[in-house]
Amino acid sequence: MSNPEYQDIINEYKEQIRILKQEIAELQDAGKSKDSASKRTLQKLEHLTQDLDDANKKIKELETNQSNTKE
Repeated sequence: MSNPEYQDIINEYKEQIRILKQEIAELQDAGKSKDSASKRTLQKLEHLTQDLDDANKKIKELETNQSNTKE
């Protein structure tokens, strides 16, 4: 093989490496976005769970107070 042929092969490999690096960066960005979305969703779930627990406690208090007033 002559030197120009090697240079063509090298240039093709460089281009493939550039494309792969770009794809890796895009995948990493997508992964970070998914992580952020998952964290936000988990926080919402935790807040909703706390709100539900608080509401259930309030309901039990009201039921207890209502039972005490009937007696």
